[in-house]
Amino acid sequence: MNFAKRTTLKAIAGLAFASTGMFSAAAASAKEVTVWAWDPNFNIAIMKEAGARYTAKHPDVTFKIVDMAKADLEQKLQTTLASGVTKTLPDIVLIEDYNAPKYLRSFPGAFAPMSGVVDYKQFAKYKVDLMSMGGKVYGLPFDAGVTGMYYRRDMIAKAGFSDKDMQNITWDRFIEIAKKVEAATGKKMMAMDPQDIALIRIMMQSTGRWYFDANGKLDIKNNPALKAALEVEAKLITQNVFKPTAGWGEWVGAFNKGDVASVLSGVWITGSIKAEASQSGKWGVAPIPALNIKGSVNASNLGGSSWYVLAGGKEKNTAIDFLNAIYAKDVDFYQVILQSRGAVGTMLASRNGKAYSEADPFFGGAKVWQSFSDWLVKVPSVNYGIYTAEGDAAVAAQLPNLAQGMPVDKVLDNIQQQLASQMK
Repeated sequence: MNFAKRTTLKAIAGLAFASTGMFSAAAASAKEVTVWAWDPNFNIAIMKEAGARYTAKHPDVTFKIVDMAKADLEQKLQTTLASGVTKTLPDIVLIEDYNAPKYLRSFPGAFAPMSGVVDYKQFAKYKVDLMSMGGKVYGLPFDAGVTGMYYRRDMIAKAGFSDKDMQNITWDRFIEIAKKVEAATGKKMMAMDPQDIALIRIMMQSTGRWYFDANGKLDIKNNPALKAALEVEAKLITQNVFKPTAGWGEWVGAFNKGDVASVLSGVWITGSIKAEASQSGKWGVAPIPALNIKGSVNASNLGGSSWYVLAGGKEKNTAIDFLNAIYAKDVDFYQVILQSRGAVGTMLASRNGKAYSEADPFFGGAKVWQSFSDWLVKVPSVNYGIYTAEGDAAVAAQLPNLAQGMPVDKVLDNIQQQLASQMK
């Protein structure tokens, strides 16, 4: 073999070795961040968009996004954390805001604090407060459950009301309007499942109160917000201003079919309202009604969730950097998910984006997203505590008694007794 051929073969071998070495190094540096979430058309789709944005600048990072039913995710997370064997947990998990305090307090050390990395001042305060514990902040605030009152402009006009008449009203005024709307149109003002406690949640938080006080202690019998909320609920029932529905399908069907004149819910219901294209231009949006008690405002929250990083996650540091880079800094990202998914983020700077200031023909040309983002900063903070689910169950158990005329003070006593026994 001549010298030239030997040199060529050595060069080829060297190149092969170098290529193999480079490949091994690249493979060794590759990182896969695992995420658990629910809802393929909302949370999963949004996380895929976020992952793609991060991977574009960090090609060594990929994302494994696992979609599962919300109840299954919560059970699996709870069971695994309780077992202490957490190797099967993801790097990032989506947690509903109502449940966040329970996880943080029940499993100290399970989640990674991010207060040293994320600038939390740029997020809605009520979201940050619920993920704070012991001087540290956990989680990355995600979507808002900021509430609004959607109303049929054509129906309220027939009853003699204008858009201005729907702004910053009280619940008593809402009931007055409801009666006149029904007299003029034959339609109920709203649809409601008599067993659903969503409105009570909305009314309580509009005052900055919950089932528990700031220290997590039971706050039922002397809670003016809960008492006022129950009184309003009783009026809605006894004065017959709503169309009874059972389940999600019937509830959505009531307003899509034009059977009711308003919807009071979180901003996430916007997509379901707009799904009925034939009603374009007929809807308006106003702040929710306020309670007639001190401290109540025309703003509240229903639902919403945030992202949390597991302290024992294999890619914990990468997960934190990813959430900070996309969910805490990328304003354009929030414009994209607003337009594509109707997701209102809680990063305040996102409100300055173009998507938030665009007029929406469906709502008569109103800048709906801008309105919701303005109401977002007015939502009172509350302490959801670790027994919110039990509180909801105790209230729901008393709604039949409320409907049958049981005095509100007695209803409060019953809620107090049931919840106190479950907290022992």
